[in-house]
Order: sequence, then C-alpha cells, then structure tokens
Amino acid sequence: MTAPISLVLFDLDDVLCRYDRSARIAHLAGVVGRDAQTVRQAIWDSGLEGRADAGQIGDADYIAELGALLDYPLTVDDWLDARRAAMTPDAEAIRLAREVAGRHKVAVLTNNCCLLADHIHYLCPPVADVFGAQVYASASFGFAKPSPDLYLRCVRHLRVEPAKVLFIDDVEANVTGAIQAGLQGYRFVDTAALERELAAQQLL
Repeated sequence: MTAPISLVLFDLDDVLCRYDRSARIAHLAGVVGRDAQTVRQAIWDSGLEGRADAGQIGDADYIAELGALLDYPLTVDDWLDARRAAMTPDAEAIRLAREVAGRHKVAVLTNNCCLLADHIHYLCPPVADVFGAQVYASASFGFAKPSPDLYLRCVRHLRVEPAKVLFIDDVEANVTGAIQAGLQGYRFVDTAALERELAAQQLL
C-alpha cells in the first residue's frame, strides 16, 4: 500500500518543456563567435555544468569560468538568452500540472544552477504561471540528480514526507534515485501516459 500523494514534484526539461541542447549551443556560439564544438566542450565536457548543477560553484563564478573558457566577457543575460532559446513549453504537460495544482501541492526540481530557478519567469513563463516560486534548482540543495540526498533535501525544504511525494522525470536513473530516497517515482514518456497515471492516482 503506497502513501497518498500530497506533493507532485515535476522535472523541467523534457517534461514540462522540450529542451533543445543544440539550440542553446548554437545561440551561445553566435554570441561569443566560437564554433559549436567549442561551446559544447566549455559547458559540458569541461565538467563545469555538472559542478554548477551540484552547487559546487556559485552562479557568478560559473558565468565567469564559462566566459574564460570561451574567451568572451559572458554576461548573465547572454546565458539566459541561450537557455531560453533551448526551451519550448509543452502545453499539454503544463495543462496537466495546472490541473494537479488545483487540488494538490506541486513543485519543480531540475538539475540546474540557481540562475534557472531565479529567472524562470523569463525563461519559461507558462511554467512560472503554474508553479510560481516553487521551482527549485538542484544547485540550491548542494546535490544533483540522481543523488538521493537531493530529493531528501528538497522534500525536507518543502516539509513533505518523502513517501507522500510523486516525482516525475524523463530519465530512468533520476526516477530510481528518487525511489531510493523514499519518494514515489514515475518515468515520463509522453503526456497521454502521464495523464493516465495522474488519473489513476486520483491526482486530476
């Protein structure tokens, strides 16, 4: 017997919005005047993005280090514009989240630096409209998915028992990490299947 759900915790990228990494790379490459491979290496291959997601480096240092790797005086606005270019709201997924929010607590937990959560109104207004301030970046908790410690810190902050949280993510490892932390987990495949799951759990 599973505990009744009191909080539905959504992933952001490729759940509530479609995330196009190549669009982010292309936008930033155009800004800094470098090729796509150089941008990709600076953000991901260097390990910088992973360190930022895990809260091992603050936002200001993250932007400064990325700028140094790209040999360009990068600004927060440059980063935000590139991130926004990569995000397309999924209207159906957001509709489901809005319906759930009418009856239950909802929040977002995303592997990202704090810049994303702090600027969600600019980056993805439809998500901000539903979740308001309840959008959390992994960096703010000092861990990244799929570490169970991340989920535990997040739900403790939200003052909800882990067993009463349903976590939704498109990455199987992230769902597994949540389950290991004592949350209930569901792997997102598409909105039709998600709607069936939410209905089955009487969350709609």
